[in-house]
Amino acid sequence: MTPLGHQKLNSNKQEFIECIDSLFLKLELAYHYQFYKVFGTDDRLNEGKKLWAISLKSFSTETIFEGLENVIGSQSYLPTLTDLMKACSEINSQDGFPSIEEAYIEARKSFSPRAEYPWSHPIVYFAGKKIGWNFLDEKDNKELFFSFKKIFNKLKLQALNGSEFKIKKNVNKPPSKPLNKKLFESLRKKHNI
Repeated sequence: MTPLGHQKLNSNKQEFIECIDSLFLKLELAYHYQFYKVFGTDDRLNEGKKLWAISLKSFSTETIFEGLENVIGSQSYLPTLTDLMKACSEINSQDGFPSIEEAYIEARKSFSPRAEYPWSHPIVYFAGKKIGWNFLDEKDNKELFFSFKKIFNKLKLQALNGSEFKIKKNVNKPPSKPLNKKLFESLRKKHNI
C-alpha cells in the first residue's frame, strides 16, 4: 500500500506528462510544417519534450495551457521554449504574487524585526521563516533557492485555494529608550569623532 502523498505525487506527475504531450500536439496542429522541421524525428520529439518539461516544471498545467494559447494566438511562427516561458511568467505575475526570483531576493534582503518588514506579500515572509532566516542571511546557493522555491510555490497554491496568511505584529514591543546624549558626547570626545 502506498502512502497518500505518493498517490498524489504520481497523479500530479501524470497530469504534467499529459500537459506536455497536449502542448506538443497543439504546437503540431498550429504550426504543422514548422513543427516537423524542428521535431521531425522521434528522437528529436522525445528530446524536445524532455527539455520543455524540465524547463516548464515550475509552472502549473493551467498556466502552461494559458501561456500556450496566448503564444499561439499572437505568433505566426513556431514559438520557442523561451517564448512560452515568458508567456507563463507574465501570467504568473498577474496573480498578485511576486515571482519566485523576486520573492527570494526580497527574503534575503529583509531585516529584523521580520514581522515589521514591508513584505510584498505575506507568503514571502512565511517561506523565508520556513527556510530559516539564518540560512537566508548566511548562504546563497542553488539548493537554498530551490528549497525556497518549493516552499513558496506550496504556500502560493494554498493562498490561491483560499488560505489566508497574516503576519502577527509584535504588539508587546517594549518602548525604545531615548538616546543618552551625555554618554554619546563623552564617547565622541574619547574617540575623537
